[in-house]
Amino acid sequence: MALIVQKYGGSSVSDAASIERVADRIVATRRAGNDVCVVVSAMGDTTDDLIDLAQQITAAPPQREMDILLTAGERISMSLLAMAIHERGVTARSFTGQQAGVITDDVYGKARIIDVSPSRITETLEQGAVAIVAGFQGVNQAANDVTTLGRGGSDTTAVALAAALGADVCEIYTDVDGVFTADPRIVPAARKLDTIGYDEMLEMAACGAKVLMLRCVEYARRFGVPVHVRSSYSTLTGTLVTKENPMEQPIIAGVAHDRTEAKVTLVDVPDVPGKAARIFEVVAAAGVNIDMIVQNVSVVGTGKTDVSFTLPAADGDAATKALEAAREEIGYDEVRYDDTIGKLSLIGAGMKSHPGVSARLFKALSDAGINIEMISTSEIRISVVTSVDLLDQAVRAVHTAFDLDSDQDQAVVYGGTGR
Repeated sequence: MALIVQKYGGSSVSDAASIERVADRIVATRRAGNDVCVVVSAMGDTTDDLIDLAQQITAAPPQREMDILLTAGERISMSLLAMAIHERGVTARSFTGQQAGVITDDVYGKARIIDVSPSRITETLEQGAVAIVAGFQGVNQAANDVTTLGRGGSDTTAVALAAALGADVCEIYTDVDGVFTADPRIVPAARKLDTIGYDEMLEMAACGAKVLMLRCVEYARRFGVPVHVRSSYSTLTGTLVTKENPMEQPIIAGVAHDRTEAKVTLVDVPDVPGKAARIFEVVAAAGVNIDMIVQNVSVVGTGKTDVSFTLPAADGDAATKALEAAREEIGYDEVRYDDTIGKLSLIGAGMKSHPGVSARLFKALSDAGINIEMISTSEIRISVVTSVDLLDQAVRAVHTAFDLDSDQDQAVVYGGTGR
């Protein structure tokens, strides 16, 4: 007997028929002798619909009230799923994040989990019932207010519960058959990975691969939770995300892409000590996370340079306004903003011990006629920024150049989202 935590995304519970299919899988797992705790997202586009509804009421809804509103989506899906399981002769009980003991900080909209006290879940499992938990939500212990964890929060809920319960595995069910070497919607010949290490998966998630969210993988690595990515639409084995395999690693695990970033360039910044620090202090104070940074060599005779960095496009307005307010203090001439960029990342634990990976990457992009605007590297990743219009072409060219194309059946995105 194993203790299994299963998580089902919005596309897996998008309608009554989908909920019935998920219930069949859960009941089969329970009748095989396993204890089962299930985490569910809101049905289909429910969260987006609730956000749209709020914005019809007010352009600036209070974040506390938004969290109360948005948690309704998961409560709907958890109760319906519990009903479907009951119909199949198995006892199931549904719990909100608060009832499940998910304790968070007090940051509405993107709270972080600080503790999990799953006593009610443990009691339910000991009684032989299936526990259904609403993902994406918790409670701020100080104020006893409902909080949400941000996009992908259900994945994080599942891994956090798996860690707290001492589960044998956390199964993340989505609408693709596992983790692929590239987004199957962009590269139909993408190859499914049987296993991938935490570090490689962290890089892929951070660089735009949406099959798993970054915070979920961070939590899994921290607590050593094996994560099994599978499709709720098939019975294929999926991909196991776990600690690094001691065997020889393949050079490249995959190609990730991200079209949600933008680039900010400060023109003619005085090239003196402290200016870069002040620039990024201003950006940090605006609550903006920075990704790639490039500073040019100062121009002879002027002592000035350009500083460029990338950030989430959603934060572009906040960053540029903060920098404009500090223009006189920093001393730059102009701020330029470009939201027509895309980022491509080549990821693989084996690249640190194999020379020539960079040359091969840049040759593939050159042969495809794709210009590079920025470059960033880590021990197991090379990222480049290019025009967003050329991003899909770039992904396919690099995927082929590193012999990642599969000669088997094409990858399938059952629900149409790749998540």
